[in-house]
Amino acid sequence: MRLAGDSGDGIQLMGSQFAVSTALSGSDFATFPDYPAEIRAPVGTTFGVSAYQINLGGGPITTAGDEPQVLVAFNPAALKVSLPLIAKGALVIVNNDGFTPRNLAKAGYDSDPREDGTLNDYQVVAADISHLNLEAVKEFGLSKSEGGRCKNFYALGMLLWMFDRELGPIEAWINRRLASKPTMRDANIKALHAGHAFGETAELSANISQFDLPKAKMAPGVYRSITGAEALALGLAAAGELADREVMFCSYPITPASPLLHRLVGLQELGVGTFQAEDEIAAICAAIGASYGGMIGVTSSSGPGIALKTEAMGLAVSAELPLVIVNWQRGGPSTGLPTKTEQSDLYQAVYGRNADTPIPVLAASNSGECFDMAIEATRIALRHMTPVILLADGYLSNAAEPWRVPSMSDYDAIETNALPDSDDSPQRRAFSRDETSLGRPWVTPGMPGLVHRIGGLESDSETGHISYDPANHQRMTELRANKVDAVASYIGEQEIEAGPECGDVVVVGWGSTYGPIYQAARKTGASFVHLRHLNPFPSNLGEVLAKFDKILVPEMNNGQLVTLLKDKLCIEPESFTKVTGHPFLIGELVDKIESLRGKAV
Repeated sequence: MRLAGDSGDGIQLMGSQFAVSTALSGSDFATFPDYPAEIRAPVGTTFGVSAYQINLGGGPITTAGDEPQVLVAFNPAALKVSLPLIAKGALVIVNNDGFTPRNLAKAGYDSDPREDGTLNDYQVVAADISHLNLEAVKEFGLSKSEGGRCKNFYALGMLLWMFDRELGPIEAWINRRLASKPTMRDANIKALHAGHAFGETAELSANISQFDLPKAKMAPGVYRSITGAEALALGLAAAGELADREVMFCSYPITPASPLLHRLVGLQELGVGTFQAEDEIAAICAAIGASYGGMIGVTSSSGPGIALKTEAMGLAVSAELPLVIVNWQRGGPSTGLPTKTEQSDLYQAVYGRNADTPIPVLAASNSGECFDMAIEATRIALRHMTPVILLADGYLSNAAEPWRVPSMSDYDAIETNALPDSDDSPQRRAFSRDETSLGRPWVTPGMPGLVHRIGGLESDSETGHISYDPANHQRMTELRANKVDAVASYIGEQEIEAGPECGDVVVVGWGSTYGPIYQAARKTGASFVHLRHLNPFPSNLGEVLAKFDKILVPEMNNGQLVTLLKDKLCIEPESFTKVTGHPFLIGELVDKIESLRGKAV
């Protein structure tokens, strides 16, 4: 199902509440909030359309769906943008009141699509949503503008009738959210009930059959709806608990990274501090300072902000301090498509710093997994005493899915490297390293007898003192590379996500491409390998991929993982790229897999 309207129509709120209703009904689901880039685009224009897509059913559901079968369009622009995306024969609910001559012209229509045959291939229900909503809330004495803001709940009431959902949970949410505004609270509840009653009594059943969706088969447990930003915030807080350290999150607002800061602000009781800096450089330097002081320093941004942070990353690598850097990727370059999703920062994460400055790189595959990857990134940072980059993207930040709340007893404590028990000088003890991880002890100010020098100038490999010795710089450069390579000893071997262990085609993905690739592999019988550790790769990855005739790599960039695989494994994968700002469709991947099989034959 796809909901679409102006950015001021409350589409995202309407969609998120429908997702909550879906979760409570026991169905599986995945969502795709699709925001306009402009803060407030001109009303009625196509570039101001805000949309929310949700795929729901008995599952397993891993994507927001290829072709929506239900569309709710609040105005002509929403219809024009969404119509090419939906399936033929889909149910299209349009708000008649939005189809004025002025709005039709703004959307680029020469004639009314309700009357010129544009919608002949669809089931159309035209309802006076805006007018009926204003009539429903008339008793509250609201202005036309204030009353109009309730129409998203009127439409939500219609949808809840269509899917035979309870109104109670949505009412409870409205009561909590608008407790300080009783008039708007009561008006929205009235609009919700009026929309539901309209669906039930206005003979819509002649056009709309109520949907009876099966409950999803899920492992027993407590579930909640969660976005990637929410899961990552909880994961960072959990990492602090597992390491018995406070977390200090330092960032500067940027789309789509800002929701992580918004979520972490509310987790102070879990030992999480937040600091909004004046710029990106100040943010990462503050996080490095927090790590130097003994807190788990974390910073976050998107590609343009990560570019500004790169010099400070080199400082953290040189000083051997732990740091978690979260990159919420978006369409680029420059400002690019700030509200659209992309995977175009892999080069930046692996290669994008001056000198030889290797950093471990991880990527989360879905919203819920952001929780575990936050813990994994922190574990690597503390064990190897290095910055770690965790890649997510705009889709994961905002997309929601059911998430089984884990038990923290299932997670191992996050350990740091022990100080050697010796009579060496404080400098030597502070820069002694674990033989396997090559990480040094986390020595912080105030630890007795461990006064030491630390900084960005090259340091002696044994004492940490400033050193300009050529042979020492060679050793330190090699040590920094070996430290990252050592991560592979701890992450386990690469497994096949789906399909046989050998065959004609294996599809290799990373990040948020997991969902569509998983479904495409199930449909075609192809094998699927998904990478969560991108630098270094799992030690057996080359052996796994060598068992297949063809390697297909779909990614939302211009072929960056393909370059990395060529560089590290000397293989020649087939690249399949998409940079439209939207996730892959399952059908696109199925067609590509079958096409590749044709080439193999």
